Amino acid sequence: MPEVIPPDPEIGEAAALEAGRLLFAQNTQFVHAAQTVEGLLEARGIEVALAGRSNVGKSTLINAITGHVALARVAQAPGRTRQLNFFQVGEGRLSIVDMPGYGYAEAPKAVKRDWQGLMFRYLRGRPNLRRVLLLMDARIEDKPADHTIMDILDKAAVAFQIVLTKADKMKPEVLARKHEAILAIARKHPAALNDVIVTSSETGLGIAELRASIAALVV
Repeated sequence: MPEVIPPDPEIGEAAALEAGRLLFAQNTQFVHAAQTVEGLLEARGIEVALAGRSNVGKSTLINAITGHVALARVAQAPGRTRQLNFFQVGEGRLSIVDMPGYGYAEAPKAVKRDWQGLMFRYLRGRPNLRRVLLLMDARIEDKPADHTIMDILDKAAVAFQIVLTKADKMKPEVLARKHEAILAIARKHPAALNDVIVTSSETGLGIAELRASIAALVV
């Protein structure tokens, strides 16, 4: 019997990283903003949404993933994104959706209610939404609002992956403990992937891996 040679995991990882690079080597452009569910574009292609607390770095991460300096506008003050912003990658097989931030204490209650209502309705009713990337600042302890969002994603059966941002601001040993703690939280949620990606938009840490994770959905 001929010897069976197992696949090389490094080759598989290299192929995944290359798929991610090629996907985001395509032109990405802003195509639509919706302030109501009724204002959403017709669902087509695959959508990957970014959610997170205000000032967690969603816009900055979108710019890093897509290789653009200012594709997504970085607000001067947290909590300014009050609509769903759609960015089309290439010919439209993939759209990146920047969701309104949550948990910003200084936003008026009526405004928070309106834009969080939009977010929740989008999560529960979008048929082509394949994954939510739930961004959490690596420097900050998880908040009740983060756990509320995870519970909603569980109930809506929307797969989500936690992404730690601003990792360059932390010492390696502290970051490692943070990663393990957040991974333990993810394992408690049926809709969560058991893989927490650590990123830094400043240094590029984890950006290639995040691109590969998204590309796997498109393929």
